Amino acid sequence: MDLNGRIGQRIRELRAAQALSLDALADRSGVSRSNISLIERGESSATAVVLDKITAALGVPLASLFQPGEGAEPPSPMAGHDEQPVWRDPATSYTRRHLSPAVESPLQLVEVRFPAGQRVAMETGPRPTDIHQQLWLLDGRMEITVGDRLWRLQAGDCLAMRLQQPIVFHNPGRREARYLVALVTAPARA
Repeated sequence: MDLNGRIGQRIRELRAAQALSLDALADRSGVSRSNISLIERGESSATAVVLDKITAALGVPLASLFQPGEGAEPPSPMAGHDEQPVWRDPATSYTRRHLSPAVESPLQLVEVRFPAGQRVAMETGPRPTDIHQQLWLLDGRMEITVGDRLWRLQAGDCLAMRLQQPIVFHNPGRREARYLVALVTAPARA
């Protein structure tokens, strides 16, 4: 199964685990029912913005879409380089390499390569789960707007944030930026 198919299957599993219909997920996420259906069937390559809306509505981090689904073999505690899924945003060509092994863990690591001049606006607000993220810029420059606060990062800088408000990622440089994201998902709030 290709990566779009795996992402679609994972969204379908997460939606089913919460007993959500396509209509209910569409209402929660602001993504049309037909678009979610196409994504779940692996017939559409969703953008990062669309996947962020869907995962926010499901209360999971975007990185969770790269974990194996139900019925998969017991996961190995090691993720070899060739086994790490790489996803490319069709709108901006930024890539996410899911580094973490598939074992159940509240911590996930993701490597991002963000093309020069590109911008991605994640417009979601509060989530039903508390997701903390730290972004360590390895190479290049990035401008990160969290809510209404702009942060300018250079190689070596690390920014901590909670995924509870709109976040805009922008590479103002003339070359690709590369960064590591560490995400921790706290238990669901009551």
